[in-house]
Amino acid sequence: MRRRFDVLIVGMGPAGIGAACAAAESGLEVGIVDDNPHEGGQIWRGEAAKPSSKLAAMWIARFRAARVETLSETRVVDAPGPGMLLAECGDAPLELQYGKLILATGARERFLPFPGWTLPNVMGAGGLQALVKGGVPIDGKRVVVAGSGPLLLAVAAYLQERGATVALIAEQAGWARLARFGLGIAREPAKIYQGLSLKFALRRVPYLTGCWPAQALGENRLAEVVLKTTTNTWREPCDYLACGFGLVPNIELPVLLGCTIRNGFVAVNEWQETSLSGVYCAGEPNGIGGVELALIEGKIAGFATAGLENQARRQFAARARALWFRNGLDKAFALRDELRAIATPDTIVCRCEDVPLERMRAHTAWRQAKLQTRCGMGPCQGRICGPAAEFLLGWKQESVRPPIFPVRLDHFTR
Repeated sequence: MRRRFDVLIVGMGPAGIGAACAAAESGLEVGIVDDNPHEGGQIWRGEAAKPSSKLAAMWIARFRAARVETLSETRVVDAPGPGMLLAECGDAPLELQYGKLILATGARERFLPFPGWTLPNVMGAGGLQALVKGGVPIDGKRVVVAGSGPLLLAVAAYLQERGATVALIAEQAGWARLARFGLGIAREPAKIYQGLSLKFALRRVPYLTGCWPAQALGENRLAEVVLKTTTNTWREPCDYLACGFGLVPNIELPVLLGCTIRNGFVAVNEWQETSLSGVYCAGEPNGIGGVELALIEGKIAGFATAGLENQARRQFAARARALWFRNGLDKAFALRDELRAIATPDTIVCRCEDVPLERMRAHTAWRQAKLQTRCGMGPCQGRICGPAAEFLLGWKQESVRPPIFPVRLDHFTR
């Protein structure tokens, strides 16, 4: 099947929704594609039926009212030529042609390997939240939330609301950095209100700074986690360890298209246009900045595709404020050097191919290790072990080849 749009948007999270509304309301024929069954992306997952915030409710309603063709449960797997993407929708291939393209591919959690991290019930913080939203029972379960970033608080509050006992939140960043960040956002009342609301909801949950998981223990499934600070180590019993060390941008499609990448993110100009003419990028692929920044960048990109520069320019001041907040997040939650030592030589780094750290350390670069050990060649195509190897070993993934997701061979070879 073949479809053509004036503007094609990849990603149906806040950035994609903002872009779709701006472009469609400007009179363009807009299509949006996402592998999830409903709009909202990872951040608003499960909220399409009953949004939990006024912001989500407003934007989802606006998106549904706009004239946008939605291609859900569809994955873009290749960019075979200019103005064209190849996608897979269920059991059928799909050719998507476009005049202009907006990439709003979002981000995923960063996992850092440590002994026992492959045990059942050790999972990503956002991953556990998504499972609970999908119906996995958490009532009465004891959960440790660990890693880094504001997502930990949001996940802990959600799990507690669904009946979990949150034993503690372990944030690897130190108190001094977090205090400076807190003082810096004093001019952002909405951010302060969000933070205080979460802290109030979690007022009975210990929030430990300068603390991180060092080992997961259990027979066949998680039973307890070893937590560590600079001065202390102890075991904490739990049923689940929800763990995530910030977010990693999904830049596989931008890289495949040939967009310039700078410091791990897609480089864009003031109109959110990439180094490729007619290809724009909004949201987390440009930098991990949260919902508000994603929406603003999406609107700028959407207006820019319609040639409405004045409407786009009206968003610049709000974007500048949101970028200031993003820079503060980067500094406050930067990963500490001690985390590079939590993986032991026999700790599995590449879970798809069961490659331990010691086998990877025998090589000097990602390509060499990949050829000799098959790390990064499994179903996730390096999405999990790649960021871990970059943090632990300083390696960069050197290229992206299609398909960027597993695909039926007969679809890809047509």
